[in-house]
Amino acid sequence: MEDLINEFDSISPYTDEEAVKAFGILAEHPNVPLISKTLFPDQPASFLHDILKSLKSIDEFQKLVMNKAVEWVLDTSAHNFSYDGIEYLKQLNGKFLCLSNHRDIILDPAITQLVLYRNGIELTEIAVGDNLLSNKYVEYLIRSNRMIKVIRGINARTLYLSSQVLSRYIRTCITSGKSSIWLAQREGRSKNGIDITEQGLLKMLDMSGTADFTSNFEELNIVPLSISYEYEPCDIMKAREILISRTEKYVKGSREDLVSIITGIRQQKGNIHLNIGAPLTHEEIDAASVCNKNDRYQAIRHAVDLRVIEGYQLWKTNYMGYDLANHSFKYADKYTPEDLEQFTGYVEHQLDQVEPELNRNDLRDIFLRIYGNPVLSKEQLAEERAAAAAQAE
Repeated sequence: MEDLINEFDSISPYTDEEAVKAFGILAEHPNVPLISKTLFPDQPASFLHDILKSLKSIDEFQKLVMNKAVEWVLDTSAHNFSYDGIEYLKQLNGKFLCLSNHRDIILDPAITQLVLYRNGIELTEIAVGDNLLSNKYVEYLIRSNRMIKVIRGINARTLYLSSQVLSRYIRTCITSGKSSIWLAQREGRSKNGIDITEQGLLKMLDMSGTADFTSNFEELNIVPLSISYEYEPCDIMKAREILISRTEKYVKGSREDLVSIITGIRQQKGNIHLNIGAPLTHEEIDAASVCNKNDRYQAIRHAVDLRVIEGYQLWKTNYMGYDLANHSFKYADKYTPEDLEQFTGYVEHQLDQVEPELNRNDLRDIFLRIYGNPVLSKEQLAEERAAAAAQAE
């Protein structure tokens, strides 16, 4: 067991002892008094500093600071937050792997943790790309929140070896009962509103399996999650990146990830819904196991993607984005003329935020499809099921 612990040193979250040292450093950051007055307005500006200095464990930090911070984000930047499917997690016997769609760098897993906390379920560890750890204070904060480091931007050989370690770590955590894991269904956020599980991620998970295909995936207790924002975090930044990527390699700015984190937290998001889907079943995994090698992973991917799409909560913004992008009135019964006028104004305001030399019409089309594509995904799912039902008759 000690060998495994040493093997995972480079990617595992901080221990309580390491986190306590990090809390002490974070407490002295010059922005702590301002953050303290924001999160704890009825307390003196030194309140957060004193909490950070007194913490003895990661559990205390998440209970006394992080849950309060996420509640504040929801109170100040969301109209309403809802969730469903928590019963699936309560029914599971043992730890689980949340495979989630990914729309915001920090909020997707943070909101999931809040839901677990509210329901008395042990919080998960969270897999996060090491590109977010360029700032030392951000690293202290993230790794003190049970964050697993996913190493990126490396050559193929090193990536393969790193993937093996990550796969073993995830499987060991779940099968040993140490902790559950939150993992995005793809590397990086979905930029275009289409959520598809990466086949390579499923292959990574299978790397550490020592039994047959069915057993390897079944013991992970895979639970798909789907988070839906009425106003997509960083929507214009995503549209801009897609547009630029059409003609040249997109290169992130040195502080772009940090700006995305801050924007995602501050931006008004309207309504937010988290759906916890039913865990993948033995029958689904077993059916996948009889397929050819790559088709097996495609079958698992399909099962996850179906749950994610089923879990979408479609908002007025999605229906309006779809109709505006497709020059249609297909979903006009889902919103009012006033809603449409307000949304159109929002779209144009967001488009004004980027450099004017970008093609406005192309940017607008991309922006609208970010909102409309979840509707399209629901349509495609309905068509697929209708075709399957017709074939079965």
